[in-house]
Amino acid sequence: MLTGIILVLAGLGAGALNAIAGGGTFLTFPALVWAGVPPIMANATATFAALPGYVGSAWAYRTDIDRGGKPPLAHLVGTAIVGGLAGAGLLLVTPEELFSGVVPWLLLMATLAFATGPSFVRCLAKSGHETSSPAALALVFVVSVYGGYFNGGLGIMLLAAFGVIGMTDLHRMNGLKNLMSVVLSVVSVTTYAVAGLIDWGNLLIVGLSCAMGGYIGAVLARRVRNTAVLRLFIIAIGLIMAVAFFMRPAG
Repeated sequence: MLTGIILVLAGLGAGALNAIAGGGTFLTFPALVWAGVPPIMANATATFAALPGYVGSAWAYRTDIDRGGKPPLAHLVGTAIVGGLAGAGLLLVTPEELFSGVVPWLLLMATLAFATGPSFVRCLAKSGHETSSPAALALVFVVSVYGGYFNGGLGIMLLAAFGVIGMTDLHRMNGLKNLMSVVLSVVSVTTYAVAGLIDWGNLLIVGLSCAMGGYIGAVLARRVRNTAVLRLFIIAIGLIMAVAFFMRPAG
């Protein structure tokens, strides 16, 4: 009963956080590990649980996504598919013990990216910096590999990548971030499911809770004008979880 309650609360919180500011994986992934799900399977299940929220967000930004610009949308999506497959494949061949050792570093990196990403994107947007299409796609590919391997902090890393390659329209950037998250999640989840890495029982609990939390978060997002305090809360969660995983006994 306690495990079920923790997973429901984590799912509700994650869905709401993703709808308002992102960072929901910082709740669902540790909650699944706490519930006894092996880290690799917890990562796969948390990625699947976040997928419905990504779809809803991408649909909300549908008019902003394909406004032209470089690289073309088809090239970005194609790169995400290839990178996501590469990242998911890399996860499949990663030993459980090695992944457990890498997790705290991934959480720490995602938290730092979440903390510094918005300022970084704004600075790049003001500079009007532009990157050649091949270099831009190479950067998107690297971030896509990360997204296929580990879902935590993916959104802000995509935004940072779009800023680096010269995008300045934040609405289009957010729309592309959501669309790319959908593509990466579908590719990753399909790979994980074929490999038997989805905990279907816990997915049902967390996924439904995420969907409910996403609806609640969307309602709250209309009333929240300043998300600075919420972002600080998410950063604190990320740091606490990273420290907790660093202190977690091996195996």
